[in-house]
Amino acid sequence: MHSDIVDLRSFYSTTLGRLAERAITMALSSIWASVPNERLVGLGYTLPWLERFGTDAERVFAFMPATQGAVVWPATGPTATALVFDEELPLVDSCIDRMLLVHSLEHVENPRETLNEIWRVLSPAGRVVIVVPNRRGVWARFEHTPFGNGRPFSRGQLTELLREANFTPAAWSDALFFPPSPRRFMMQFHNVLERAGRRFWPIFSGVIVVEAQKRLYQGVPVAQRASRRVFVPVFSPQGATRLGRKTTEAMSRTRQMTRS
Repeated sequence: MHSDIVDLRSFYSTTLGRLAERAITMALSSIWASVPNERLVGLGYTLPWLERFGTDAERVFAFMPATQGAVVWPATGPTATALVFDEELPLVDSCIDRMLLVHSLEHVENPRETLNEIWRVLSPAGRVVIVVPNRRGVWARFEHTPFGNGRPFSRGQLTELLREANFTPAAWSDALFFPPSPRRFMMQFHNVLERAGRRFWPIFSGVIVVEAQKRLYQGVPVAQRASRRVFVPVFSPQGATRLGRKTTEAMSRTRQMTRS
C-alpha cells in the first residue's frame, strides 16, 4: 500500500506527526555532517527535513514518486519539486552529493534497482541517507501512520541491500521509541520514552536511519535494463495506428482494382 501525498501532509500536520518529525530530525542530526554548497535531493516525502538540512546547500530538489503524488515546494520562489519514477531519475551521472530518502524505499517496486539508480546519480564521494520503518518496531504494526504502510526493514536486511547496490553503511541512528498513540496523555511522555528507548531498547525503534557511502572500488557489471513501464502517448488513442494502417491498405487495394 502506497502513502498518498495528501495523507502524508495531513499526518505531519497533526500533533503526533509533528512529534514524529521532531524525533526523526534528532536522529538525522546525529549522523548528518554539514557540507556547504552541496547538491541535495530528497526522494519520497522529505519536505520537513529538506527545509532544515538544506539551508547551506547549493541547490535542493524534492523528487516525489509518481505513485505518491507531488505538491508545490517551496511556497515562495521557484518550484523545486518534480514527479519522478524512482528507477529512472531525471539526472545525469555523478551530479548529486547527497540523497535523502523518507517514505520512499519501503514503497518502491524493486529496492535494489532504486538504489542502483541512486548510485548512478551520486558523485564519487556521494552519500545516501535512508529512513525506513523498523521491522521490529511498533510503528510498523499500525496503519494509522505512514510508517505502517509499505515494506519494513531490519538492520541486517538494509545492510545486505546496500552492499548489493555498492554502498557501504557508515553511520546508524534510530527514532520513534514512543508509541504511535494519538492520545494526549501518551504524547506528553514522548521525550522521556524517546530518551529511554534510545538507551535501553534501541532494537525496537519505530524507524531505522542509515547513512551509506557510495563504493567505487568494486566493478559494476554493465547490463541493459528494459523498463517495465509502458508509456502511452496522451494524444494518440490506443488502436489508432492500427486502424490507420488498415485504412491505408484498403485504399491501396481499391486503387489497384480501379486501374485493372
